[in-house]
Amino acid sequence: MVQDKRSAIVEVRGVAKHYGEGEARVDALRSLDLTVHAGEVVALLGPSGSGKTTLLNIIGCIIDPSKGQVSLDGEMVYDNAWLRGDLRRLRLDKIGFIFQAHNLLPFLNAADNVALVLQLAGQSAAVAQARAQELLDYLEVGNRARAMPALLSGGEAQRVAIARALANSPRIILADEPTAALDSKRAGIVMDLLRKLAAEQDACIIAVTHDEKILDRFDHLFHLRDGRLEDKKEDAT
Repeated sequence: MVQDKRSAIVEVRGVAKHYGEGEARVDALRSLDLTVHAGEVVALLGPSGSGKTTLLNIIGCIIDPSKGQVSLDGEMVYDNAWLRGDLRRLRLDKIGFIFQAHNLLPFLNAADNVALVLQLAGQSAAVAQARAQELLDYLEVGNRARAMPALLSGGEAQRVAIARALANSPRIILADEPTAALDSKRAGIVMDLLRKLAAEQDACIIAVTHDEKILDRFDHLFHLRDGRLEDKKEDAT
């Protein structure tokens, strides 16, 4: 079944997260609502401690909310408790992660770093290698498929990391400061690639960023402060 390109891929309703109890309690998120649709590339903005990374990690099924609901790709996955027993499989099936540091495994070449994700998901080595090469070619680093991470430039390593995030064709791509270590030109190239991927793969991309030079590449900007959305939504343009 082909989904409507405007379908909601990420829906967060009344999500809160606190640490500690009593006088020691810290509220990282406070009854927050957020919706991101297929094809959208959105940014989470706000000062340090505003809840951006906490929200990203909840959407990524890495940390538990204290309460609320989370729906991913049309499936309710959290309703005051996780509704899936195997969160690792959920992440493999639905979510790709891109980080400020590329986090490539130093003892595997570029293609093997990408193929490993597919093999963990149950694909054969041959299928995984073919898919890895296809993605690296798409991101214009196919000629570096056999290079070790230490021999890649910063821009090349980030593209390999993006290929790894896309390996299982996730509908949700989460990026934490994906361009902070890149210059303006390379940051623009990475963001243009992410926009292209969102459109062509009918995915949504949610990025935490402080990088002002890329804000015009987002469809919407969501501002967080003290665990709350300050604005419902701001168009980047």
